[in-house]
Amino acid sequence: MNRLLDLYWTFVKIGCVTFGGGYAMLPILERELADKRHWTTLDELRDYFSIGQCTPGVIAMNVSTFIGQKRGGVAGALAATTGFLTAPIVIIMVIAAFLTNFADLAVVQHAFAGIRVCVCVLIVQAVLRLWKGSVVDAFTLILYLLVFVLNAFGSFLPVKLPAAVLVLLSGAAGLAISLRRAARSGKGGEAK
Repeated sequence: MNRLLDLYWTFVKIGCVTFGGGYAMLPILERELADKRHWTTLDELRDYFSIGQCTPGVIAMNVSTFIGQKRGGVAGALAATTGFLTAPIVIIMVIAAFLTNFADLAVVQHAFAGIRVCVCVLIVQAVLRLWKGSVVDAFTLILYLLVFVLNAFGSFLPVKLPAAVLVLLSGAAGLAISLRRAARSGKGGEAK
């Protein structure tokens, strides 16, 4: 029971600072879950982010579900997910109740402008961290550049590939290269 409460309260705290979505959350999740609590490794967390990006729902919420399941099975997944959702639901309800009365105030507009800048910084920081852990050799650099070009300039191409297709093709390319490398190292080992 203590483990479930710990999961719940940890993700309540994380849920309080979920501004900017999943990628903006990566530094916070790394610090809290990998560095401080050692509930996951950085590589596992990045894998959870990759899977969370490909599955329906909010990335950070999906990650909380994965971590909760790892720490406490189905009950842990429910505790972590519920914890993650608690603060945003309360905050959104409070904002919704009062925002229409205050949205036009200059101070509120300036606050939102500042929050948008902060969120941009958090997203850039997350992208740089993901880059550092993901683009590690010539193959991953080429794959990154190819996917970037196909996504960024897809509207100029005769056929635009949906993001889901790019993710699946990238996964298949990574698997193919991994199998090829394993086969090469196996043949090299036999020659000795």
